[in-house]
Amino acid sequence: MNNREETFGINVFKVREVMRIPAITRAPEMPASVEGMVSLRGALVPVIDLAKYIGIETDCKPGIMIVTEYNGHTQGFLVRAVDNILRLDWASMRVPPAMLVAEMGGLVTAITELQDNRLVMMIDVEKVLSETTNFDSDALIIKSVQPLGKERTVFFADDSSVARHQIARTLDAMQVKHISAINGRQAWVELAKMADCAEAAHTPLKDMVQVILTDVEMPEMDGYMLTRKIKADKRFTGIPVLMHSSLSSSSNQQLGKAVGVDEYVPKFEPQKLAQTLAKLLG
Repeated sequence: MNNREETFGINVFKVREVMRIPAITRAPEMPASVEGMVSLRGALVPVIDLAKYIGIETDCKPGIMIVTEYNGHTQGFLVRAVDNILRLDWASMRVPPAMLVAEMGGLVTAITELQDNRLVMMIDVEKVLSETTNFDSDALIIKSVQPLGKERTVFFADDSSVARHQIARTLDAMQVKHISAINGRQAWVELAKMADCAEAAHTPLKDMVQVILTDVEMPEMDGYMLTRKIKADKRFTGIPVLMHSSLSSSSNQQLGKAVGVDEYVPKFEPQKLAQTLAKLLG
């Protein structure tokens, strides 16, 4: 979506279709950026105007609707135009500067530069959905999560502030200690430090952390590369890796298994996440 010479991006794997904007039915008591609902093949889909959500004032009306599917939720995003579909390596993505994070309220999770020198800001769609729909309405489900009853620690990595909050809430309900990182590279740096400390103390690393949980899509180092590094380092022997992602298709799960992931849980199912963690934590 372009405006004020700004370009935003979302992962094409989460895009179901791109279409002209159909008739939108207005609904009462919705956030200002939610235009209403549309009927797609018999299903009611909420429609979000991304420019309004981001706070961009423009005279240009949106002309395209991008239909996306995240964690079993379908929604439409209104944008001015779709420029291009590009294949980009997550290693080429960079963590956005602190000033941009503050200005955008955590909406941008990664940034990269195109060949024409334009900067593309990757949108945290989970954050958009949590603030405009009932995507984050898992409080009652999390309340039903039972305490583990054992002292355990989980290290998790996710670039989405919403996802990190959801994971932390689940672990808190389980009464499990946790350490977090905002991307794969930061996670690897912190985990390597922990491994060095354990080695210096002649203590198995698995006594310090019992499960590593990772997202797939993260700037600078994705979950696949992080898992490869963990599985290639003997110091992490006995520590299972749980992949937790909105990319939950069988092909994505197979990619995870190929790099050594022990379990794969789709976002965001707190009860299933808690059950899987309980099994891995023993």
